[in-house]
Amino acid sequence: MIPYLLQKLGYALLTLFGVVTVIFLLFTILPGDPARMMLGQNENEEQIAIVKKKYGFDQPIHKQYLYYINDLSPLSFHSAIEDDYSFLSEKKYSATKLFKLGETNVVLKFPYLRESFQKNGKQVSDVISETLPNTFVLAVSAICIAMVLGVFLGIISALFKESWIDKLIQLFSTFGMSVPSFFSAIIFAWLFGFVLHKYTGLNMTGSLFEVDDFGEGKYIQLKNLILPAIVLGIRPLAVVSQLMRNSLLEIMTRDYIRTAKAKGLTLFTIVKKHALKNALNPVVTAISGWFASMLAGAVFVEYIFGWNGLGKEIVDALNTLDLPIIMGAVIVIASLFIIINIFVDVIYGWLDPKIRNQ
Repeated sequence: MIPYLLQKLGYALLTLFGVVTVIFLLFTILPGDPARMMLGQNENEEQIAIVKKKYGFDQPIHKQYLYYINDLSPLSFHSAIEDDYSFLSEKKYSATKLFKLGETNVVLKFPYLRESFQKNGKQVSDVISETLPNTFVLAVSAICIAMVLGVFLGIISALFKESWIDKLIQLFSTFGMSVPSFFSAIIFAWLFGFVLHKYTGLNMTGSLFEVDDFGEGKYIQLKNLILPAIVLGIRPLAVVSQLMRNSLLEIMTRDYIRTAKAKGLTLFTIVKKHALKNALNPVVTAISGWFASMLAGAVFVEYIFGWNGLGKEIVDALNTLDLPIIMGAVIVIASLFIIINIFVDVIYGWLDPKIRNQ
């Protein structure tokens, strides 16, 4: 099991290295001067030169790339010379010095995602740590809705195969998989947050935490979670219902199900005790992948509903060309994808030894 885990970790590191390289090259070759983006209307040549030196923008691209990798790497090398970009600063890093090689300090630190261009030098890691939990809450809520309703609808659809109920659920599943999230978000916000507001009590926009009218503090507003969670959960719900239906129909043809029927067990008992557990296997597989996708796919849903999550932060950063936030957010999302996939692969390898030996 350990060699299998090490192999997966090796693939994960190579994948993450490739993602970081592509992100750096993609945003480095964009037109525009990062130093001018940071200074905005207050720019002058002297200030631009200072900013370029501070952030290493005056260096060749290959050096900027090495600086970026060094910032992201937990084990990194930093100059002891104050004028150097890689000088170890307590304001920049929370690092532990391991040893010294000449004028270079070898340190152990958390990955440094640099500073925002537009938020008065606020660190990107702080911005992400403030918004990612909201996205996580939204994604978990959407997954729960998709699991509960999707499994229920899939069971009903399988038990009433070829009936009008089955056809109605199939129509809903097809519609749910084909409609883009941003379109359904607009429709739901307008219909339930505006047209039917006096009946639903729901708002068109709002986040998990809201500030009271007197500005004295934040409070949780759970009703703002309902619409974005439903919209974000529609597509996985449609997929889960289809998977559950097809899986249950296949399980119901097995010999042990026929034996249970011959014993006189009710259909409810057969499904509950014998068929449901086995039919859930492909559903669990699909959900593990959908959860990672939701963290990235929540961008438009969060922006339309005004949900203060990582997705909305990415859109705001794109509008203001805040490149460090965009790059940091993409790297975090890619890392979450990789971690979740490794976790799922390890579970599969533990459950099925054949997978480990492939």
